[in-house]
Order: sequence, then structure tokens, then C-alpha cells
Amino acid sequence: MTTKNTAFKNIQYEFAAHLRDPDHASAPNDIEDRRMEIYRGLFYRNIQTFIANAFPVLRKLYNDENWHKMVRDFFANHQSTSPYFKDISREFLTYLQQEREPHAEDPIFIKELAHYEWIEIYLTFSDIEPDMSTINPKGDLLKGVPVLSPLAQMYSYQYPVHKIKPSFQPEQASEQPTFLMIYRNKQDQVGFMELNPITAMLIGLINSENSKTGQQLLDEVVATLQHPNPDAVYKGGAQTLKQLHVNNILLGTILP
Repeated sequence: MTTKNTAFKNIQYEFAAHLRDPDHASAPNDIEDRRMEIYRGLFYRNIQTFIANAFPVLRKLYNDENWHKMVRDFFANHQSTSPYFKDISREFLTYLQQEREPHAEDPIFIKELAHYEWIEIYLTFSDIEPDMSTINPKGDLLKGVPVLSPLAQMYSYQYPVHKIKPSFQPEQASEQPTFLMIYRNKQDQVGFMELNPITAMLIGLINSENSKTGQQLLDEVVATLQHPNPDAVYKGGAQTLKQLHVNNILLGTILP
């Protein structure tokens, strides 16, 4: 029995290895190539289609030959940590960030663009549900402690990834970082908001200073900036807090 099990496992390994990399791994001897071709096509097409749908902008930046060459390399060489089909996009992002050596056809911003596209997928399918039991959704954002939604994430990019398309492909990093808030609202719609540096600073403080009121956070922003017109910062900050709340980026304030 042990010998039979070992032989069967060997066939499975050969079968899987051939599907992943048919140019370098032979198919099991007892399976005719006509049948193997069906499996080769089916597996690759499913993976490739899923990746292309998950990273639509990135896909448009490659011609067919280079795109399939990259996906084939991922399919053949990446060792996935998850067995679930829904995690393929995350595995492809890991491949781009940690394993793929730069190729001449790769845009310089490939890692950041792929991350930006993946975050939308992550938030779309996330099963995180904000706990509203300790939050007042109508609380005063200046007098109370504002609460950031767990479905809202801010990132700083070296490239304006939200603007990239075939006709706009920056060749060098921007002088100033691009701050983006990617979020899912109460209608389960994913959106993004480009942030100025002051708003990015305010959100960073909300995320880290979870015991300070909105007014105290604005005081900290004003003190840090040493702004010549602090009233403008306070007025703009109050409006920003309201807008973040309207977009469900802020859920409300902590209940006393």
C-alpha cells in the first residue's frame, strides 16, 4: 500500500509540475498529450484571466507576449501560501514585490501600481465589519475622539498610481509623495481620495493618537506646521473631518 501511495503521489507531483511549467517539466508517462493539453490550457487560462481582471491597468501596459511571459513565470515559479482561488491576486502581488527581477518591459512603478490595484480588491472582499457598539456615529468630531474606519487605509506612493494609464506612464518618481485614502463605504462601494499633506498628517494622527479629540489633533497639526495662518488650518481641518465622515472614512466618535 505504501508503495502504491508513493507512486500515486509521484504522479501527482509530476502532473502539477508539468501544468505549472510544461516547457521544463515532463508530463506523466501514462497520460496522452491531448488530455494534458486540456488541463494545461484550463489551468493557465483561469489563473491568467483572474490576474488580468484583478490588475486591469497593469494588464493594459503590457503587450500580449510580455504579459503572458510574466504570468507564466509567476505560474511556474511562485510558491503560494494560500490554497484559495480568491487569494491569487495577493500571491501575484507578492511575486511582483519580492520575487520578480526587473525586466526591460516592466514599468518603473509596477510594484506601487499593483499594490494600489490590489488594495481595491482587498477592501471589496474584506469581511471586516466595523464595531459600532462603542461609537457615536453622530458625535461632534471636534469635541469627541474621531474613529477611523478599519475599511479605510491611507498609503503614500512615489508615483501618482491613481492616474496611470497607457497614455500616462511616469518615468521617474514624483518630487512629492502621493497620499491616497482607499476606503469602502456603507454601500460597500470602494473609492479613493487624494489627500494633501496636511490631511494626510491629520489622518495619521487620528490613527495613532486614539485618545485625542479632533480639536486636540488640529492643535497638534498647527503646532507641527507652525502655519502663519492657524485659523485657516483650523477651519480647513474642521471641514476635512466632516468630509471624511460623509465618506465613511470616519465612523464617528468614541462613546464616553
